[in-house]
Amino acid sequence: MKIALGVTGGIAAYKAAEIVRLLQDRGIRVQVVMTRAAQEFVRPLTFAALSGEKVITGMFSPGEEHTANIDSAIEHIAVAQSIDALLVAPATADVLAHFALGIASDFLTTLYLATTAPVVVAPAMNVNMWNHPATQANLEILRQRGVKIVEPGSGYLACGMTGAGRLAENEAIVAALLEALGASQDLAGETLLITAGPTREKIDPARYLTNRSSGRMGYAMAEAALRRGARVLLVSGPTALTPPGAAETTRVESAEQMRDAVLNLLPRATVVIKTAAVSDYRAKSASPQKIKRKGPITLELEPTPDILKEISLRKQAQILVGFAAETENVLENARQKLAAKQLDAIVVNDVSREGVGFDSDRNEVTIITHDEVVDVPETTKWEVAQRVLDQVVRIRQRRKSPVQA
Repeated sequence: MKIALGVTGGIAAYKAAEIVRLLQDRGIRVQVVMTRAAQEFVRPLTFAALSGEKVITGMFSPGEEHTANIDSAIEHIAVAQSIDALLVAPATADVLAHFALGIASDFLTTLYLATTAPVVVAPAMNVNMWNHPATQANLEILRQRGVKIVEPGSGYLACGMTGAGRLAENEAIVAALLEALGASQDLAGETLLITAGPTREKIDPARYLTNRSSGRMGYAMAEAALRRGARVLLVSGPTALTPPGAAETTRVESAEQMRDAVLNLLPRATVVIKTAAVSDYRAKSASPQKIKRKGPITLELEPTPDILKEISLRKQAQILVGFAAETENVLENARQKLAAKQLDAIVVNDVSREGVGFDSDRNEVTIITHDEVVDVPETTKWEVAQRVLDQVVRIRQRRKSPVQA
């Protein structure tokens, strides 16, 4: 997910740097758009270093004002089409007036007119400017058009006056943006321990036993949890994926290493979601040298640790969610695992189907808890992750609710 952050000219412009970090912590890409006045308070290099993205400072790149650069001339259209939301913080009285009247005088105001994404503005200005009828009329116009206004706070202002006009707290601004994106903060305060990917069990220095797991489901789960306000401890087997930057990631290879990492992190977690496809068997005695091809061989295997079972025996108040990849008797096998492993929920899918599950960005699952069965038709793994997290929230709410007489 990507948003554009408009920074306008006011003393509160420096606070936008922290907003960039808070959004990145939730796995959101941020492209900063600065007005000319904003650059008098904070240098563009600051935002470029924080965001890792190009900072847009005008309709044309430096030195292009008198050249026919088509790419620069239509960049506002490209940005408008690529973002999931536009956030302006701080928003001055000037930019609010331009938005309300539809005046496109620079990149930010042109971007506002060009985008169909949700728009959130966090005003910051002198108390008299905030209270002026013109400003209030412009705000009402924007509200009627669906723009979300994050009301400023009251207090001592940089101009020396006291009253309304202070930029809202950064957390409140981020929460308003996430709400506009449809990402509620219902997992705030939770720490999710998520396992992802396959494991590799060594046969010799050149070979190992593994499976087809790509890690996409676990990584989608981690990013979705971050977006909903959780802290994430990600334990990942070998994958080609890049983990969300805000997740605390532990890389492992074997089932034994995954077991050790998970049990070490377990006391810190309030929710455990085991999406990893852990190898069920390993070579009983791995060869220290590469096994030469000399004809048929017999490979003696032994079970790997049952990590999910160990967690169920050691957990305290944690919510425990398991995943099951089945090829037959799908629901029956899942229910047996739900009971045997003392899980709060299990997510099961039929991996014999082509195009979903392994090696795919899509999945079709059934989520089974002790209270309900939820079928999730074929969709993206991101959407599956959201549905699983919905169940985690419901389980937490049921635990908190008093028992009915």
